[in-house]
Amino acid sequence: MLFETRAGPLRLRWNERGLTAIEMPELPPRALRAELAKQRGAEVPPFAREAARLLERHLAGEAQDLAALPLDLSVLAPFQRAVYEKVRDLPPGRTATYGEIAALLGKPGASRAVGQALGRNPFLVAVPCHRVLAAGGAPGGFSAPGGVIAKQRLLALEGVTLAVDHGLPFDPAAAVEHLRGRDRRLAKLIDRVGPFRLRPAELQSPFEALLESIVYQQLTGRAAATILARVIALFRPRRFPRPQDVAGIEEEKLRGAGLSRSKTAALKDLAAKTLDGTVPASARQLEKLSDAEIVERLTAVRGIGPWTVEMLLIFRLARPDVLPATDYGVRKGFARVRGAPELPSPKELLAHGERWRPYRTVASWYLWRMLDL
Repeated sequence: MLFETRAGPLRLRWNERGLTAIEMPELPPRALRAELAKQRGAEVPPFAREAARLLERHLAGEAQDLAALPLDLSVLAPFQRAVYEKVRDLPPGRTATYGEIAALLGKPGASRAVGQALGRNPFLVAVPCHRVLAAGGAPGGFSAPGGVIAKQRLLALEGVTLAVDHGLPFDPAAAVEHLRGRDRRLAKLIDRVGPFRLRPAELQSPFEALLESIVYQQLTGRAAATILARVIALFRPRRFPRPQDVAGIEEEKLRGAGLSRSKTAALKDLAAKTLDGTVPASARQLEKLSDAEIVERLTAVRGIGPWTVEMLLIFRLARPDVLPATDYGVRKGFARVRGAPELPSPKELLAHGERWRPYRTVASWYLWRMLDL
């Protein structure tokens, strides 16, 4: 039985003795809808329906007594069963370490074995392994989709703040809750899409990122990748050309790799503006600049417009408050969320987006996801 919750979809499995698994499958929206439609009308025993009701309310922030869920622990090894029983004794809002659980079992040296047992937990949420942390309050692991970020989200529902390195310069859980409180329609979209999953791609240097962006402009992904590979091959054995390499190469060679005349001129200008310091030489130098400074300096390069810089700010630097108001996908997602027949103007989108500050990047990501539903 599959059903939706605030924490994402849950799936229950059972036998005649009770529940045999509570899973958190990671399903794209279309696959989720298809599976929900497929099971419509299927026979579900009363205890499973009641379990689904309790879990749904619990994950909506209404703490429920999950100790009453009928779990069939009979197939588990004795140690695994003992670990789960101790963990089930932890009330909502309370955490323990792997070592503390081991000590409660009378096996103080078995913290690693406790962690391994919890890593195989088939009863997510009901056996609340998200309440068990590593020594010193470190997050430890989590076997559900989303890993420790899902662990953080489940603990947040119980009023416990867990510091997790998301690879982001902001807390995505705080961002999502802010957006929920400021925009009712966006909150419904967040519930449908699930957790915020943007993770920044590695940024070697602004020069490399912008060179790639210029090559990819107005081309399909395959064609652009082919041309980019040819451009890079001009500078072998280097892994990637340097600004001085591009500045010094003959334009005819770049054109021979498949670049248009305008893109060749853009790459030459990019190299010149990197060498004169307009474009920061390193990612570290770029990260020290404000969003407005980055837009101003990078759009000085021929062929680089605000949209290209906004994509870099979002997907390479993970800046939290970027709203690409001219982006078709964001505008289309916004229109669908509102049920509007026409796309909003960039001015209209920017005006509405004021309520999303300082997390307009997160709102934009969810609007893009709207197109997948």
